Amino acid sequence: MKNIGNIDRLLRVVVGVALIALTLMGQIGVWGWIGVVPLATALIGFCPLYRLLGMSTCKTK
Repeated sequence: MKNIGNIDRLLRVVVGVALIALTLMGQIGVWGWIGVVPLATALIGFCPLYRLLGMSTCKTK
């Protein structure tokens, strides 16, 4: 079940790609690889933390 809306997904992709790119360019340390997490959650449309908190950014049907 998806719980991430379109705007949330877009922001996650931008943040994830930016962190990974900065890591690859040597601007930030290995912690930049944490950008894989928002990128992965955006691609699958599901965030486990949102589930635990009972949140969703999807529009209701």
